[in-house]
Amino acid sequence: MVRAFVGLGSNLGERRETLRAAIGRLRGLPEVEVKGVSSFRDTEPLDYLDQPRFLNGAVELETELSARALLGALLELERAFGRDRSKAPPQGPRTLDLDLLLYGDATIDEPLLKVPHPRLHERRFVLEPLAELDPDLEVPGQGSVQALLAKLDSSG
Repeated sequence: MVRAFVGLGSNLGERRETLRAAIGRLRGLPEVEVKGVSSFRDTEPLDYLDQPRFLNGAVELETELSARALLGALLELERAFGRDRSKAPPQGPRTLDLDLLLYGDATIDEPLLKVPHPRLHERRFVLEPLAELDPDLEVPGQGSVQALLAKLDSSG
């Protein structure tokens, strides 16, 4: 079993209900066990600012799926909740956003799969839920979640 972390986000519709339903669907995936769920945080959008606020969180999983298979399952869940990545701006509004943040201690750099998530270290809305799930969590090649949060705090 591999320990993986997935970031959750929604800024369209009933955000909290969408995130809860998505977690329920994650619990139903074969070869996936949800081990922990962070609290949700109401956050400002980044990059593409002309959109509603987000609700973000993270889940800790144990899985026997490969990283690619897990990502495929996450993308299928997004589609089931009405997200069409081909028709929306990359940072635009979405019913559901599921990002594979960490997959064990793996570093993966493929065209459609990058782990750790490339901007994890600069996003408070990702780091805080990860710290809530595991304050000692290490991000391969970048240090601990706590240290990454401290860098954000010191940079303002």
